[in-house]
Amino acid sequence: MRYLAHRLIHATLLLLAISFFSFALLQLAPGDYFDSMRLNPQMSRQTLTGMRSEYGLDRPLPVRYGHWLVSLLHGQLGVSLASRGPVAPVLRVRARNTLVLSGTATLFAWLLALPIGIWSATKRGGWADRIWSVATSALLTIPDLVLFLGLLLLAIRTGWFPTGGMRTEAAADLGLWSSAKDFALHLILPAFGVALVSLPVLVRHIRAAMIEALDSPFLRAARGHGIPNSRLLFRYALPAASNPLISLLGFSVATMLSVSALAEIVLSWPGLGPLLVESILSRDVYVVVAIVMLSSVFLVAGNLFADLLLFASDPRIRME
Repeated sequence: MRYLAHRLIHATLLLLAISFFSFALLQLAPGDYFDSMRLNPQMSRQTLTGMRSEYGLDRPLPVRYGHWLVSLLHGQLGVSLASRGPVAPVLRVRARNTLVLSGTATLFAWLLALPIGIWSATKRGGWADRIWSVATSALLTIPDLVLFLGLLLLAIRTGWFPTGGMRTEAAADLGLWSSAKDFALHLILPAFGVALVSLPVLVRHIRAAMIEALDSPFLRAARGHGIPNSRLLFRYALPAASNPLISLLGFSVATMLSVSALAEIVLSWPGLGPLLVESILSRDVYVVVAIVMLSSVFLVAGNLFADLLLFASDPRIRME
């Protein structure tokens, strides 16, 4: 419990620091949401001043941040200047869509990276290891934007996958199975693209961790006692390599979130990425701060989950 409490306190302080600096940077940037309205001749200066005062944009930064914290405690995450309402309802559906995409992509990436990385470690120096090394190097050299544009072009040219959105409007009237199939078709392309971006890094880390475990003295001693290679690999080597892999799992959450934002924009997935771009362009600062905070919460939660897995799997951490 002390370990968990320490991690929770650390995560809370980190989120508070992120919220303050994000809020300060956005609030200190020149201009605001109402600047574009000044070009409208029908909007008087007094009207604009009253609107800025209504949303607290004329108050000092500490006061605005304090009001935002109060709204955070009430679950509102501030007020959206564009929708004239709380930010939380605006983000709820978008955050769910991003979690679905990132979670599916994380599952895809690890299901592919684990067997590839383990097999490459057992065949190191051989033709299979070299092929995977060249393949991962090639994927690392391809910019993420080019990869997503290529997937979009594939969907347009072949017609195998939808080119955007989460579902077809007509699919909802065809029954549960047709609706689920339509949703899966919309999800496959962006999830596979996000997983493909993260795959080379995961494969290389898994390969390195497995090679280090396979070269450890206790594995060599076990091999000398005639224990079969399959038992050595999955009963001893994989648990020995689990610590860096669990830490890598928490790190991969941040990678998936950043890559998912670009995939959502290019492949028209209705998540937090497109909303973030729209809010930045319109200077809807409270929505931007809320999206940054949600991304930070996802990242901290992923690392906290990895820390708890390390605590459960490694007795040395429990002893400390």
